[in-house]
Amino acid sequence: MAFLKRREIIAAALSAPFWHTGMSRADTSLAYDVIVIGGGTAGIPCALFAAIGGARVLLIEKSPALGGTLFWSTGQIAGAGTVFQQKLGIVDTPDQHFNDCMRINEHTADPALTRLTVENAGDTINWLAEHGFEIMQGHPVTGIGHDHFQTRRYQQGMHSGLSILNAFLPSLEAQISSGNITLLTGTAVEGLIQNTRGDVVGVTASNSGGIRDFRGRNTVLASGGCAANPRLFEELHGVPLYAQTAYPTSQGDGLLLGMSAGGAIVGGEKYASLPGLVPDAFKFPAQMHAWAPLNPAIRQPWEILVNSRGERFVREDHPSVHQIEKGIHEQPGHRHWAVFDSTMLEKSDPIIPDWTRDRLSNEHHQHPMFFSASSLTELAFRAGLNASGLTRSVADYNQRLHGGDEDSLGRIHRPAPLSTPPFYAIAMQGWTLVSFAGLKVNAELKVIDVEHRAVPNLYAIGEVIGAGATSGAAYTNGMLVTPAITFGRLLGSKLATQG
Repeated sequence: MAFLKRREIIAAALSAPFWHTGMSRADTSLAYDVIVIGGGTAGIPCALFAAIGGARVLLIEKSPALGGTLFWSTGQIAGAGTVFQQKLGIVDTPDQHFNDCMRINEHTADPALTRLTVENAGDTINWLAEHGFEIMQGHPVTGIGHDHFQTRRYQQGMHSGLSILNAFLPSLEAQISSGNITLLTGTAVEGLIQNTRGDVVGVTASNSGGIRDFRGRNTVLASGGCAANPRLFEELHGVPLYAQTAYPTSQGDGLLLGMSAGGAIVGGEKYASLPGLVPDAFKFPAQMHAWAPLNPAIRQPWEILVNSRGERFVREDHPSVHQIEKGIHEQPGHRHWAVFDSTMLEKSDPIIPDWTRDRLSNEHHQHPMFFSASSLTELAFRAGLNASGLTRSVADYNQRLHGGDEDSLGRIHRPAPLSTPPFYAIAMQGWTLVSFAGLKVNAELKVIDVEHRAVPNLYAIGEVIGAGATSGAAYTNGMLVTPAITFGRLLGSKLATQG
């Protein structure tokens, strides 16, 4: 999964428009047609299209600036029938898009929500294009960091997620200026207000000006996931939050609000590990020290990958990144070690992008996740691996390579044996930027309670419904940002007609 570097995030945040708003600008005597909680990837289009449709909208954002994870992500999106495809003569359909998505995630995504996404994604992308969204040269593509589509429908904006945000801002600012959208930034929603029948009829919000109630005919939860909240993440997924890499405000506020109204949580079992994070320590949540993509499409592997038992567990050059991720997911603690020798270090491109060979060879002097030794047994001892398991794995790998026999895991790219000391190991951790668990919604995006009934007047979009809803137990191209924007656009337009 692609993400921005810290310096790019800081630059984006400094350039973000900040609105100085307060409770005094929101009329508590009004019954808003739509209250949108969260001014990010899903909440912005929801508020915008509701206002365009004539609804009176209250948009509440906890941060001082709108944008949310659009500051954090590369904002890669996918859709069929876009103007970008048409310019290149690419013929594509929502059916083809649907089939590609379900193939990649092995039919683990919600089919109704996936269908809703693909049927409307092209129009969403075309709207962005009409409002200044420009894509990178050579895009659309079939894929970037994960398993590819069979058709070129995947694109990234010139300025990553900011390209999407910047396409929305002029229209949003116009609706705010006209009074169709009342914006509260720096404001937290403390609770949902329900009547005696359980209908959601408003929210309680707080900021530096105090605590007030706001009435609304419909309330939309669009406040993101919980991948920056270690306790809630582990509670919902049964897996520790290994790395503190998600957008800081992804605390799960919307999940808690939805549950308070009876909303059911689903999708925790769809948790999928990204590969190759080098943590600062095996103490979680850890900080990312470095990242090795372990993607054969980017760099063919020279190393072998082993688990804590010293055993190889996946074909390191598997053409499907998803299959490598699945292999890592099955290992104890989602931990994995890249093991290599001095010849591999000398002849291959560094496994960590932008690092030099000298840094790789000397990092064991500086960092606890890097190891070097004159023998495999000593390396195993230092790296915390089973020594007999590691020596057996390396012996089998070398023997089959020397004898011209097929690799035990089917690996094809075997440029050199692992036999020349010193030997090296890098300890790595499976990780994620997103939360897979989320509020259960139906095809109308209504929040569903534990009795399988819709919670009246309550909707959810974006990562608050869980990455697993539309991406499945995989990282499916564009199936986080695309549905967030698309569902926001569709839901906002729909709720405007119900005012």
